[in-house]
Amino acid sequence: MKKFPQGKIYHIFNKSIANYPIFKDLDNSQRFIQTLDYYNNTLVQVNLGNFLKTNKDYSPELLTIKDGGLIKFLAYCIMPDHYHLLVKILKENCLSKYINDVENSYSRFFNLKFKRKGPLWQSSFKSVQIKSNEQLLHVSRYIHLNPTTANLVDKPEDWIFSSYKYYLNSFILNNY
Repeated sequence: MKKFPQGKIYHIFNKSIANYPIFKDLDNSQRFIQTLDYYNNTLVQVNLGNFLKTNKDYSPELLTIKDGGLIKFLAYCIMPDHYHLLVKILKENCLSKYINDVENSYSRFFNLKFKRKGPLWQSSFKSVQIKSNEQLLHVSRYIHLNPTTANLVDKPEDWIFSSYKYYLNSFILNNY
């Protein structure tokens, strides 16, 4: 099993099986973001489905560091058939279990919702360690421009399942 040392930064990504549009609607994409946020915690006691039964208004904030967080999100983009995450490891060697929990939880949700069976992901997630500031900027730009490159929107800020709007708004608020 691959080791993910604390303090290192990684580009994490995975794609649906047969390019199936698993994030094609608002509810599915929102549920995936909830899943990413919920399992990013050493204190998780129940699965997300049970948690949401009593916490229906759960509103995730991926870019906010939480107590007990496993990773810090630096950038993300949820596309119709895949996802990209740019993360910093906060807890030694937790990434594999975290992504496994996220992907399994989302697969259970999706399969129940659409009355289907079987795997949802092409393979295990992929990871690329970021080794320089230039690479960090390039990967962040790549992640945020993914929706425009795929001709889903004209401007990256129009894609709602991306951290780009957060960066744009933070820049505007802090500089004007």
